[in-house]
Amino acid sequence: MSARIYQPARNAMQSGTGKTKYWVLEYVSDSAREVDPLMGWTSSTDTQAQVRLRFDTKEAALDYAKAQGIDAEVQEPHKRKQNIRPGGYSENFSTSRRQVWTH
Repeated sequence: MSARIYQPARNAMQSGTGKTKYWVLEYVSDSAREVDPLMGWTSSTDTQAQVRLRFDTKEAALDYAKAQGIDAEVQEPHKRKQNIRPGGYSENFSTSRRQVWTH
């Protein structure tokens, strides 16, 4: 049984970093998914593919995988650039701007 350990990426629709502070252990599916011909639902016979475990640290996830005999592969996260300017969209319309805002 194999699994991957990763840190989830942030939501592309938001600038916040919520739900990215923890590590996830997710089992790799052993069987391919199948489409049900009657209903069109996607299903699989592998129930482990539904399991996602959350850990506070990468070391805790690795310790759990080692204790359970799981062959785990760690995917390091891509760090976000920290060159975001302070303020935001509303700062464009602030009365304390140094320059005049135009289209």
